[in-house]
Amino acid sequence: MKDLGKLQLVCWLLGVALTIPGVAIHSSVQQTRSVQPPPPADPCYDDSGVARRCIPEFVNAAFGQDVVVSSSCGRGGCDPAHLTDLNSAHNVTCWQSETSRATPFNVTLTLPLEKKFEVTYVSVQFCSEKPDSMVIYKSMDYGRTWSPFQFYSSQCRRVYDRPSRALLTKLNEQEPLCTEPSAGDDISDDIIVFSTLEGRPSGKNFDSSPVLQDWVTATDIRVVFHRPKSTRDSAYSYAVSDLQVGGRCKCNGHAHRCVRDKDRKMVCDCKHNTEGAECDRCKPFHYDRPWQRATAKEANECLPCNCNLHARRCRFNMELYKLSGRRSGGVCMNCRHNTAGRHCHYCREGYYRDMSRPITHRKACRACDCHPVGAAGKTCNQTSGQCQCKDGVTGLTCNRCAKGFQQSRSPVAPCIKIPVIHPTSVVTSTEGPAGKHTHTHLSCCVSSDCESYCKPSKGNLKINMKKYCKKDYAVLVSVLDMETLGDWARFSVSLVSVYKSREALKRGENMLWVNMKDLACKCPRIHMGKRFLVLGSGPDRGAAGAERAGLVADKNSLVIQWRDVWTRRLRKFQRKEKKGKCSNA
Repeated sequence: MKDLGKLQLVCWLLGVALTIPGVAIHSSVQQTRSVQPPPPADPCYDDSGVARRCIPEFVNAAFGQDVVVSSSCGRGGCDPAHLTDLNSAHNVTCWQSETSRATPFNVTLTLPLEKKFEVTYVSVQFCSEKPDSMVIYKSMDYGRTWSPFQFYSSQCRRVYDRPSRALLTKLNEQEPLCTEPSAGDDISDDIIVFSTLEGRPSGKNFDSSPVLQDWVTATDIRVVFHRPKSTRDSAYSYAVSDLQVGGRCKCNGHAHRCVRDKDRKMVCDCKHNTEGAECDRCKPFHYDRPWQRATAKEANECLPCNCNLHARRCRFNMELYKLSGRRSGGVCMNCRHNTAGRHCHYCREGYYRDMSRPITHRKACRACDCHPVGAAGKTCNQTSGQCQCKDGVTGLTCNRCAKGFQQSRSPVAPCIKIPVIHPTSVVTSTEGPAGKHTHTHLSCCVSSDCESYCKPSKGNLKINMKKYCKKDYAVLVSVLDMETLGDWARFSVSLVSVYKSREALKRGENMLWVNMKDLACKCPRIHMGKRFLVLGSGPDRGAAGAERAGLVADKNSLVIQWRDVWTRRLRKFQRKEKKGKCSNA
């Protein structure tokens, strides 16, 4: 570098302060780095811990970086390292290309920045005459693709097919320009400086201009020399003493410095719950609002999802974010501890809220534990834990019969109403024409009436072959339910075994009809949920009615609570019947 005073002029024209390691150069004076007060504990937060925008320091991103050149003179003084070393007026070092006699003589300098930078300016200082035509390129993808930053030429139209003067508007702010020496861009005879934001309409409002933020972003800088200043000499070359790229490590306002990671790659030291090489995304579980670049007015830190300590993952939903007035858009995923909901804020199906514990407690939800038979489902009231019980069933978990009901063996109706029948009441009815019932009522009688009425069935209840042969059917039933239909009680029964029957009977659900008159006097005596051996005669269709399909038991039927020892005896009766023994009984 020939004269540091020239860079003072560069910085003054660009309106920036250039930081070079060991030297501080400001707009008007040169001085050694002054002693600064100690920085705050974390520049990304104020004294009260509130997030604020923070940016890395302004640096010469080219300093110390290796430059790849397409041509070199081959001698020790032509080392490309001279392009980015620390120079002073007393120690000028230059890189020089090989000497050529051909025209055009294109030479390329490629400078990798290692990561994305927001570039403010690019300056090239020469040890010889400046070239007549050159282009500054940038890459945003580490050298895979390139786009022009700025053209320089005394003949813009002829060399680059571009006008020497172009009007920049908000519609073409990313348009590279071509500058001629007559346009006043030459700062001195031996330096060219390109300001990335100069003349760009949105430059004063950079924070709110994604277009310009993209425009100044670069991972690599390339300078291509196309034409020397003069070709009158028989041979010529290009000689550069210094290449600088002024800017900041791109961290989108979420870091105040860049560091080396474990792989020695340059990355931002991200804050505000962000991550990535440029702090360009939210950390996992911090998706309650979308990622945004920090501005001077708003830090736009990423916020954690509210999952009440029941989830480790969440996702962002823009629709919910808009519906909430742009306050919250996080949706918890895989809620644990039996919770559910967008914020894991209520209990999942089959559980209810334990109000004695906070919602953040891992046991805030308790199992409903609804009885598999007594409850109508597995869900319960989210607040009280009350299960939905079937008819006749009660209890928090539907585990017992309500008052006035008794247990049955039916999973459909586990509790049935206990029939209220007075033993001193019998059913009488009056019949109108054609034998139709016109009036039914219960009339009181004394126990002697029942005894006289039931007398034919009194006596020895033992089962023998004679009784077996006199009956039309002998079956084993399990009593499930009962309902009253006029003068009749209809019992829902499960037909367990058929030992004898004149009519075809199938095992499974069936009906047993008993006249209320017989039931009132307990002949037969039937209990819910019990198994009975029923020996009876075929139904009297005149009395039972043709519409009453199934079995009919009356005072002359034998209805006895079942004993397992009777199984062998009844099988023995079956064999004898097949041998014709009933005809002799």
